[in-house]
Amino acid sequence: QVQLVESGGGLVQAGGSLRLSCTASGNILRIDGMGWHRQVPGKQRDLVAYIWSGGATNYADSVKGRFTISRDNAKNTVYLQMNSLKPEDTAVYYCKMRLPMGDYWGQGTQVTVSS
Repeated sequence: QVQLVESGGGLVQAGGSLRLSCTASGNILRIDGMGWHRQVPGKQRDLVAYIWSGGATNYADSVKGRFTISRDNAKNTVYLQMNSLKPEDTAVYYCKMRLPMGDYWGQGTQVTVSS
């Protein structure tokens, strides 16, 4: 029905940058919201950044000033620009899109920040 494809993860040194992208395809009439979450082993999956259809955004306190979420509605794509990365940002990052029929998740992309 709907497929989310993520890209942009990888290994980066502390202080470096990465840009994640997530594109949805399939039976999509509209996207009500898009977001990024992250999870480390043994911990819950936490919100990193979210953008609603109207353009309002929300960020976790730990990433404010360093990460920026953006979107391209015409391409059904959401981005996460991550700057000044820290070792504690190391996690699997998951894309989420809220559609009228429910929430859809990507498979996750590993981000590793070396110290």
